[in-house]
Amino acid sequence: MSEQANEKPLIGISLGDYNGIGPEVVLKALESNQLSSMCTPIIYGSLRVLNRYRQLLQMKDWSLQGIQRPEQANPKNTNVITCWNDQQTEIEPGKVTPEAGQAALASLKRAVEDLKAGKIQALVTAPINKDNIQSEEFKFPGHTEYLADAFETKEALMFMVSGELRVGVLTGHIPLADVRTHITREKLSAKIKQILSSLKEDFGAGKPRVAVLGLNPHAGENGLLGTEEQEIIAPLLTEFRQNGHLVFGPFPADGFFAAKTYKNYDAVLAMYHDQGLIPFKTIAFNEGVNFTAGLSAVRTSPDHGTAYDIAGKGVAEPGSMLQAIYLACDVSRYRRELTELKKNALQEKPQPSESQHPSNKQHQRNKF
Repeated sequence: MSEQANEKPLIGISLGDYNGIGPEVVLKALESNQLSSMCTPIIYGSLRVLNRYRQLLQMKDWSLQGIQRPEQANPKNTNVITCWNDQQTEIEPGKVTPEAGQAALASLKRAVEDLKAGKIQALVTAPINKDNIQSEEFKFPGHTEYLADAFETKEALMFMVSGELRVGVLTGHIPLADVRTHITREKLSAKIKQILSSLKEDFGAGKPRVAVLGLNPHAGENGLLGTEEQEIIAPLLTEFRQNGHLVFGPFPADGFFAAKTYKNYDAVLAMYHDQGLIPFKTIAFNEGVNFTAGLSAVRTSPDHGTAYDIAGKGVAEPGSMLQAIYLACDVSRYRRELTELKKNALQEKPQPSESQHPSNKQHQRNKF
């Protein structure tokens, strides 16, 4: 790997709803600059809010550095860009307030601006409240859709990642009643292609194996419980295999996870949000990461929400936030390495194997 590829990436972290557990898990993940050997973190939020949480959590021996621009970041410190006028901001852990929603949007907007401008190499987003963040500027069901719009991506993929399991969802933040109308040949084909591309370009899988779940109970039971598997899913998967892709299914979701069949595949595509995320969070809670595949930029987040019920109590676990930062570092480095390899294609450098991919090494050395 070149000297440039070994440079520490600037990783932006948007603070999310400051009355949730976002500030706590961010501070715990970055405490004592424990990630300084891997990256230079920049928190987009409020120095005042973070210092209040430092006092609340008794993390007083550790200081944060306020900066105005990413270029001013000190690689030896935890840097903070204040994104709104925070002089009157008071934290109210566990309480849903419009002010916290507006602040979460201000932090996210500033971080995305710097990400689009190439001033930071990746973005890690702390949890938002999808209700109090809504405004004229944010009319999206979540981070994934907001980022897809910001980067003019027709459709991004919510990709849940842990050391032993990766799950994508065909339909994300939509009502369950609307799922069936989104099960189309075109949408399914696009999501499978996104998963295959991300597994190769972001996770180093040379010949990825992907499992696709059925929509209906027992994957339709040969049409008895639904025909989507016979009419849409199975024929499309056959075409993918005929074109040389290792894509299999449709599998009944319950037995697939109960029998741990997912261990035979590099990724799983679920038909809707809860079909994929309930087993994922059961298997990988406090270690899972939400990775947005299909973006030109790198974005990750922890796999939990604002958790207002435990906000400010000092009991929130930072494991998922830590893994989100690790993965952001790994994928940004890997993408940069692939870019260099493509530029120097005439030298015929081999693409790193899956076992060499830094995120896989990370998962091996940081078992959750």
